Parts: sequence; C-alpha cells; structure tokens
Amino acid sequence: MSQQQPLISHLLELRSKLLKSIASVLIVFICSVYWANDIYHYMAIPLMQSLPLGGSMIATDVAAPFFAPFKLTLVLSFFVAVPYVLYQIWSFVAPGLYKHEKRLVMPLLFSSTVLFYLGIAFAYFVVFPVVFGFFANTAPEGVQVATDISSYLDFVLKLFFAFGLSFEIPVAVVLLCWAGVTTPEDLKQKRPYIIVGAFVVGMLLTPPDVISQTMLAVPMLLLFEGGLFAARFYSKADDESDEEESTND
Repeated sequence: MSQQQPLISHLLELRSKLLKSIASVLIVFICSVYWANDIYHYMAIPLMQSLPLGGSMIATDVAAPFFAPFKLTLVLSFFVAVPYVLYQIWSFVAPGLYKHEKRLVMPLLFSSTVLFYLGIAFAYFVVFPVVFGFFANTAPEGVQVATDISSYLDFVLKLFFAFGLSFEIPVAVVLLCWAGVTTPEDLKQKRPYIIVGAFVVGMLLTPPDVISQTMLAVPMLLLFEGGLFAARFYSKADDESDEEESTND
C-alpha cells in the first residue's frame, strides 16, 4: 500500500496537469472561434495574392466552409496555448529532476517554444509567397487554378509543422551533446555532410526550385551553428560533477 500511494498521487497529479492543458486549449478556442472565418481568410492571403486575376478558392465538400475554419482555429488554439501546456509539463517533472537537469530543461522549453513560433512565422511570411507563386505560375495553359479550402488547410498545416520542427535544430543539437551522444567537435567535423543534408531536406519540403530550397536550407544551417554555440555551455562532465555535489549534499 505504501508503494501504491505515491503512484496514485502521481497519476492524480498527471490527470490534473492534462485537464489544465486541455482546458487552456479550449478556453483559447472558445474565445477565438467567433473569428474563425476571419482567421482562415488571413491564413489564405498568401495564396489569394498569388492566384491569377479573377482566381479564387473553392469548397468541394458541403461542410467544408464550416469545418475548415473550425479545424484551423482549433489547431491555432493549441499553438497559442503551447507555453502554458509546456509549463504544466515542466511543473510535473521538475520535482524529480537534478539541479543540473533543471538548469537545462527550463531554457530548452522556452527556446523550443520560441523557435517553433519563429518557424511558423518564417513559413507564412517568407516561404508561402514564394511557394504559392511558383505553383500558380507553373500551371499548364488552359488550367484554372482554384484550390479547395480543405486541401489548402492540410497543406498549410503540414508546412507549419515541418518548418516549426525544422527550427528545433538548436534544441536537438544541445540535447545530443548534453546526453553524450556526440560533441560539438564531432559535429563540426561532420559539417559538410550536414550541409548536404540540409539541402536535401529543403528539396523534400519545398517545391523543386533552387530559391525555395535555399530559403529552408540556409536557416537550418544557421540554426545548426547556433546549436553548436549553445552546446558549449552544457558540458556532460560539468553536469556529472553537479550531480555528485547534489548527491553528497
């Protein structure tokens, strides 16, 4: 019974954190669902500006005019509530962490959130105009470009997640170096392979033109260099010494 009691208390605390996280997303959604159509219109601006004169978006499904803005608003509500959700995760795991682990986790949670937002903003303001302009200008003669609103939403959300995750490269580099999987020196020696890999990823995530590929590959390389710089401040040896000191205390 004495061993089951802490487990039950941890499960109850976990349930409380999950309910608070879900509630935060629902609160943001309830507050913003009234403007769902306006939110979708703002999200469609990069495509609408790239369409030929007189072009427009279409809805091939009967319920798409309602469900597409509804889905976008729900996903956007999660994006807005991410800092609070991460705070709930932090407050749950923090009591079981060592001093050096707390020193690492909190900055990474903050930086990962900011980088994810920057990736989404970069995709919307920089990549979308180029990508949609490329697609609109390469349509065969006689083909009228009229994108379905549901297909457009799925495409946009995929790119948001792709660029948001791609901008997490510095966090991944720091974690790999801190865990002892690799070192900044080893990653520097593998820089030529990483450069090729960045352009390969850019080729897979963007249209087949050099401009858009470079627009993703160059930020990824810059973020990689930033991760190498940050990894110098998280030495595995220093963390082990801190752990020994906390154990002796």
